This record gives sequence, C-alpha cells and structure tokens, in this order.
Amino acid sequence: MVLKDKPKHNWKNRHFVQSFKFAVIGLLTAYKEERNVRFHVASIILVVMLGAFLHVSVSEWLWLILAIFAVLSSEIWNSAIENVVDLATNYERNPLAKKAKDMAAGAVLLAAIFALLIGTVIFLPKIWVLFFN
Repeated sequence: MVLKDKPKHNWKNRHFVQSFKFAVIGLLTAYKEERNVRFHVASIILVVMLGAFLHVSVSEWLWLILAIFAVLSSEIWNSAIENVVDLATNYERNPLAKKAKDMAAGAVLLAAIFALLIGTVIFLPKIWVLFFN
C-alpha cells in the first residue's frame, strides 16, 4: 500500500471532540448496563463523603483518587472484555473465553484490594481517633 493511498474504512474518529463524545457515551453505557459499575460509583460517593467528613489531607485525597480510578477503570475494562468475548463466541461456552473473562475479573479484584488497603490506611486511624479518643 502506498502511503498516499487512503484506507477504505471511514469509521475512525477524526477529531478529538468526536473521540471525547464516544468516550463519555461509553462511560454512561457502562453505568447504565453494568451493575458492578453502579456499585463502584456508589462506593466512590461514600468514600468522597467520608473523606470530606474526616478532613483527609491533599496527599490522602491523591491516594484515594488513584484507588478510585484503578477500581473504576478496571471494572470498565472488565465489562468491555466480557462484551467482546461474548461477541466473539456468540455466547457459547469456550475455555479460552472463560480464561479471558476470569483474568479480567481478577484484575478488578486486585484493584479492589488495592483500594481497600488505601482506604483502610487512610480512614481507619481517623475513625479510631473519632470514636476512641
């Protein structure tokens, strides 16, 4: 293919605004269609409220935001991988499809454990002082 030849597909996003729009649509779709994404968003709201109530520091907020993004992005990736696997297998059982889905779910589990550790390190001492001092 000569460099000046144009590709035959016309589906590629040509502008940043168009790409951004599709990304927002993807986030909204994940929220609407995935129960676990809604669960994690509710958890995020609780963490933010608790962080505001306990007056966490700027550095603690940065750690919390990192944990939030890790969990939410891994959950969305997991959902995307599951959808692609379902499309590729036409919803039929397949050992490789199971491996892919299990590994994606494992990534969510690791991110959730990371977030739990971060939350424990930040919130437990503050809650301890609040109730036991």
